[in-house]
Amino acid sequence: MKRGLLIILSGPSGVGKGTVREQLFKEESLNLAYSISMTTRYKRPGEKEGIDYFFVDVDTFKKKIEQGELLEYAQFVGNYYGTPKAYVDQLLDEGKNVVLEIEVQGALQVMKKVPDALTIFLVPPSMEELEKRIRGRRTEAEDVIKERLDKARREIATKDQYKHVVVNDDVMRAKDDIVKIIEENMK
Repeated sequence: MKRGLLIILSGPSGVGKGTVREQLFKEESLNLAYSISMTTRYKRPGEKEGIDYFFVDVDTFKKKIEQGELLEYAQFVGNYYGTPKAYVDQLLDEGKNVVLEIEVQGALQVMKKVPDALTIFLVPPSMEELEKRIRGRRTEAEDVIKERLDKARREIATKDQYKHVVVNDDVMRAKDDIVKIIEENMK
């Protein structure tokens, strides 16, 4: 059986990674699997172990960092989040094409460890459009919005480190572009 592709889908917050990923997963011919992250945060009502996250305590997570068992990790709001290498390897060995939908910091970590990963950076059509999308959520204060936009500018500056850059000006067009990229790499 042919080993699957490790596919990194990355880009700034608000660019539409989750929306594009949802559309990608409707393409059964791509044989996609979504990588489940590990976290130290508490399980929320309705969340299931091994479906939403792999839930572990801080000591376990730190041991996994020390033993090199994570493809990437970050600490966010006091909790650790990361991608378990063994889980991803198992899916790849089963021939599945594994999608990591991750922020730029994590993507850059994975690229160092897995240089042959298929890396796709999703960009907004413009910074103005990204700002409109972030403001349209109506969920964050002005200082948080400005911080997100500053971070987005820094992240977009890393796009040349990715093998492919796709503009998300239309979800279905972006999805179709990514499908073509994946199909080309499956050959």
